[in-house]
Amino acid sequence: MTDAPLATDAADTDIDDIEAGPAALPLDAWHRAKGGRMVEFAGYLMPIQYEGIMAEHLWVRDHAGLFDVSHMGQLLFTGEGVAEGLEALLPADVKGLGEGRQRYSLLLADNGGILDDLMLTRLPAESLFDAPGGIYMVVNGATKWDDIAHLREYLPDEITMSHLDEQALLALQGPEAVTALARLAPGVAALTFMTAGAFTIAGIDCWVSRSGYTGEDGFEISVPAEDVTALADALCAQPEVKPIGLGARDSLRLEAGLPLYGHDLDEETTPVAADLGFALSKRRREEGGFPGHARIMQEREQGPALKRVALIVDGRQPVREGATVLDGAGQEAGRVTSGGHSPSLGKPIAMAYVPAASAVPGTSITLEQRGKSFTGIVTAMPLVPHRYHRKGA
Repeated sequence: MTDAPLATDAADTDIDDIEAGPAALPLDAWHRAKGGRMVEFAGYLMPIQYEGIMAEHLWVRDHAGLFDVSHMGQLLFTGEGVAEGLEALLPADVKGLGEGRQRYSLLLADNGGILDDLMLTRLPAESLFDAPGGIYMVVNGATKWDDIAHLREYLPDEITMSHLDEQALLALQGPEAVTALARLAPGVAALTFMTAGAFTIAGIDCWVSRSGYTGEDGFEISVPAEDVTALADALCAQPEVKPIGLGARDSLRLEAGLPLYGHDLDEETTPVAADLGFALSKRRREEGGFPGHARIMQEREQGPALKRVALIVDGRQPVREGATVLDGAGQEAGRVTSGGHSPSLGKPIAMAYVPAASAVPGTSITLEQRGKSFTGIVTAMPLVPHRYHRKGA
């Protein structure tokens, strides 16, 4: 259980390899054998769909879907002062993060803009990584190399950062995920939302968190790349589970009101504008000491100029990323950052930045796409209720 994976120190990354073209994930042949239609995403070839985005989306809402998210970056931080070092770059209460507890946070630029969003977990004495007290971090695939460079530059030398590039990452999502996974590893049912632990699944040592990015109950599973095919086969042998592609992952997270970095979040967007105030812990807000603290606190007090909202769009045609938000004079006042058809609601939905005064649910917003006008109604997020398995539920 405590065998360490073959972690690579982040300083050893070969940039030439990164720029050589899309890379194949450890499950590449498995995806193709399952009929996955492969596309390039974040520098990797990944399945966008198998039997169709609509069917896969609805399957996850009703049953359980298996996503390959191995393109994401898995990082391990150890050494004296690891919490203090990370708190200098993130607004999270890392010092107060208990063993086996997970937290959403943001890597911030000096101006308070978001460099990436990420998940942190404090490792207990026993984990897959043999790093008691260390911090396990998952970052976005498209930004992981920039994240690694940023963290390497600003973390103290006493902190060791390892890129766990021989670990694959699977996400099992949906209301029947716990039924399917508990059949292979009974202990996982005891996990609650945003907690994690070490488990043996079908004879394979894994690190499992009860989390995900679809709004559904579910799990993310870190597994040695050499074992990921066997694990995927074991999971998809369960009657509740089907492989699901990137297309449905995007429509699921949009319905759940979850922002996607590079689309709904970027270096110019603050946590307040992005409606991610929950990622700013009370102690950190009061004490400061993270990048952009003064600007972020000012926006909390006075309100941001623009704010991220969810929209339900009238009609049948989706409004896509890049469409403009118009004010009463017909001038550009904001932008659509994600948009598409909602399989669960049967209508077009979107995520947009609109003037703060227009961010109230029920407000009618005029949108423009390729010279055509649309009406969007600001709607409380999430558009489809979250079904996380919280403590006490």
